[in-house]
Amino acid sequence: MSASVTAVKPPQDGSAAAVPARAGAVLATLIMVAAVANLPLAMANVALPSIGAYFDASQTQLNLVAVAYSLGLACSVLWLGALGDRYGRKLMLLLGVILAMPAALISAFAPSINVLIFGRLFGGFAAGMAYPTTLALITALWGPGPERTRSIALWAAIGGAISACGPLLSGLLLTRFPWNSVFFVVLPVAVVALIMALRFVPAHVNEATEPVDNLGGILSLVLVGTFILAINFAPVPSARTAVIGLAVIALIALVLFVLRQRRTEKPLYDLKVAARPTFWVAAVAGIIVFGSLMGAMFIGQQFLQDVLGYATVDAGFAILPAAVFMILVAPRSAKLVEARGARFTLLFGYVFVMLGFLTMLLLWKENIPYWMVALGYSFVGIGVGLAGTPASRSLTASVPVTRAGMASGTADLQRDLGGAMMQSIFGALLAAGYAAAMLAMPNASEVPASIASSMTMSYAGAQAVAAQYPQYADQISAAAKTSFLAGDQYAYIAGIIAVLIGAALVFFFYPRLDEERKLLLSYHAEDEGAPGAAR
Repeated sequence: MSASVTAVKPPQDGSAAAVPARAGAVLATLIMVAAVANLPLAMANVALPSIGAYFDASQTQLNLVAVAYSLGLACSVLWLGALGDRYGRKLMLLLGVILAMPAALISAFAPSINVLIFGRLFGGFAAGMAYPTTLALITALWGPGPERTRSIALWAAIGGAISACGPLLSGLLLTRFPWNSVFFVVLPVAVVALIMALRFVPAHVNEATEPVDNLGGILSLVLVGTFILAINFAPVPSARTAVIGLAVIALIALVLFVLRQRRTEKPLYDLKVAARPTFWVAAVAGIIVFGSLMGAMFIGQQFLQDVLGYATVDAGFAILPAAVFMILVAPRSAKLVEARGARFTLLFGYVFVMLGFLTMLLLWKENIPYWMVALGYSFVGIGVGLAGTPASRSLTASVPVTRAGMASGTADLQRDLGGAMMQSIFGALLAAGYAAAMLAMPNASEVPASIASSMTMSYAGAQAVAAQYPQYADQISAAAKTSFLAGDQYAYIAGIIAVLIGAALVFFFYPRLDEERKLLLSYHAEDEGAPGAAR
């Protein structure tokens, strides 16, 4: 059941990198485990209105339900990834899959909103055990070369597609079942993933023997956790004091974390490795790439439902082109990385993400046909499918295999930090633009202050006012749609600016193909302690 290092086949003629025995089954297992971690990320978001009604929850409580899972995942991945490197990646993977099941049950049967928030947070920590271990195992089991790149491409593309399909599954379930049905989805997936992992995943392959910097792990947990909370609540006016407090704690934790990593003999997060251009540029580029995907989904779902009037299920189906293209272009992305390098492939991916935001900016208006929606999502899906592979592959190629948890943890942070940042920025710009447009509407000054406050807060607030004043419902709804379309322009422009910044970063700082190969060989020699290695 638990294979050892002998399960990895070395090259037969010295020309090909090592691959694990039953490589297809191993990769399918790791993707299935990643699905256990990815599915719950966005599935609860579609059920938030039902959850709010069931528990009579405040908006702040609903925000916590939405963010708790990604919070638990993001703040734990660096520490748990290092623990997996040291004490067993397969063990950490199995624990994460096993704990995902009670976490789902706690959420599904939660008697109060606070228990539901705890269940989501618990599920995020379970995902923090399982998810970074999947990429770390790919790095440990597949030697450097095309096979590893292809494996990472499929892992990244299918993982992103699963996240994108989460809202669709939730929408389908909520048409027939209550809100807690969305939390049961992970149970059968987890059972299958557990059986496959026990059978196919080798254990104790290229693991570290050095002690884990647990103090650094605690500091990383506080740093990332407070930073993500501050980002998520920054757009909430009533939470400004809490946001400032969280930001101060994050800053203090950052300073202490850097000091700790510089002074300790065995750091949790090797800053010298992180300073390699193939690592830090890829890390920042990935934050923008995956953040663009999450931001486009965040704004797009509201546009589809509020402006175009799509039902929840229809809005879920509408994003399928992004998921399909992410999977379809993954093999091409892997070939491009090997043939043209990560720099070219990242820039090529950014071109399509840019086309996606331009489509949304210029074409996404009221009463548009679906093909315009599909076009925007298709461009974003192609861009993420192309750029996601080099963003993850460059991280793993830049670190020693015994520190694969550092690379995989950073790859996870790309998604969580990128998603939190882009959603918060997009949401804040949308809200500001919407409110400004509503206030500029004709006769806006004649609206009572209490009513104007509800109308300018959000599209949903305007609809609530329209329900109270049915004689003005058509005018209020029309004004709300026009204001939403004015506000989302700022979000799309912000996305374009972020992509341009990311592309400039890659263009000027990421090495070209020949230099990239020389650097990676140099890093490998240095990490292996080879004579004459570059230092």
